[in-house]
Amino acid sequence: MVLSIRQKEELNLSIAEYLNSNGFFNTLAEFCKEAQINDGESNKKFNGLLEKKWSSVVRLQKKVMDLELKLNEAEKEYIIGAPTRDKRSPLEWIPRPPEKYVLSGHRAPVTKVLFHPLYSYIVSSSEDATIKIWDFESGEFEKSLKGHTDSVQDIAFDSLGKLLASCSADMSIKIWDFQSFECVRTLQGHDHNVSSITFTPNGDYLLSASRDKTVKIWEVNTGYCLTTLYGHREWVRCVKVSTDGSHFATCSNDQTIRIWTFGSKECKAELKDHDHVVECIIWAPLNSYKYIQEAISNSNLEPIKNSHDTTKNQYLQNTTLNILISGSRDKSIKIWDTHSAYCLFTLHGHDNWIRGLVVHPGGKYLLSASDDKTVRIWDIVNKRCLKMLVAHSHFCTSIDFHKTAPFVVTGSVDQTIKIWECR
Repeated sequence: MVLSIRQKEELNLSIAEYLNSNGFFNTLAEFCKEAQINDGESNKKFNGLLEKKWSSVVRLQKKVMDLELKLNEAEKEYIIGAPTRDKRSPLEWIPRPPEKYVLSGHRAPVTKVLFHPLYSYIVSSSEDATIKIWDFESGEFEKSLKGHTDSVQDIAFDSLGKLLASCSADMSIKIWDFQSFECVRTLQGHDHNVSSITFTPNGDYLLSASRDKTVKIWEVNTGYCLTTLYGHREWVRCVKVSTDGSHFATCSNDQTIRIWTFGSKECKAELKDHDHVVECIIWAPLNSYKYIQEAISNSNLEPIKNSHDTTKNQYLQNTTLNILISGSRDKSIKIWDTHSAYCLFTLHGHDNWIRGLVVHPGGKYLLSASDDKTVRIWDIVNKRCLKMLVAHSHFCTSIDFHKTAPFVVTGSVDQTIKIWECR
């Protein structure tokens, strides 16, 4: 180490002051003689300086060691999470930064993003009244569908991906042939903004939810409205059909979730536990049930108020749980047993409204998108946030996970769509 003349002088004076303050007078005399320092050169500004420098070096060394340890851990995580996917099962692949593609083209906030069930396409809807189609493997823009005259609020595919449905603030629903990209049918009947749509599993019917406080069931082939359902007291935000098609759920600004029987079209349960608008709901896929039941087994469930004889053991033995997941403006995610109308557990962590939910294809994780600009990956069994991605520069409005390919897509108020590779 090379010191400047001034640094050498300050070091010598600091050593001399240390020797003097600790009574090493003989050593001090010899040191001053060899270092060519006069005893009178001692200065108060050097009092304790050597000790301070020494302790500072020790603290810095500790910080350096801590940073090196974190760097090694980060390098290890990066290597393990690299495209080789070493020691990680596909059931555990999760989206990791940086994003693979950033897709730009919409001129207003993106309201929904969706993977095609078969083809390598992503479909996005926006407040700019358009629907855009992208190739998620290349990141290329493919086509734009125009027909709505106001913000497109939601889009949905039938199970085979042959038909695409869209709903809008223009109070209409459109059904598009995904082969010809032509609008084959326009459904009119709602009296206000149509906020959500979904196909039944067999593709014969389409359900829609609206700000007019109603839910409508439509016949896809004819466009005929079979029935209109009333029950919510405010704007109905979202509608989702269960995987077996026997039930459907709706959520609303009235802070409730309603469970309806598809056969009788009657509301069989009302779920109340959120403290704000319920923005989104999804039915948990069957492969996630074992993880949810494991999470329940680790919880201290209290007896259910409206079913006094239901205990935790009965939950663990119940193989017919029909589980719904909800996200709300109260910043929480809740997992429900719809048979008992009971909230099984709640996930906390987001700093703003929850806008989108999707379960990992392996069933082990839950992904959420929020107005706090992040995407969070939740470990269902341990009921904790496993990883957080700062996904966009503005609110995250939608998220989807491809069922077979390792990709996640997110949409945002920042007008971009991002594709994330999982590893």
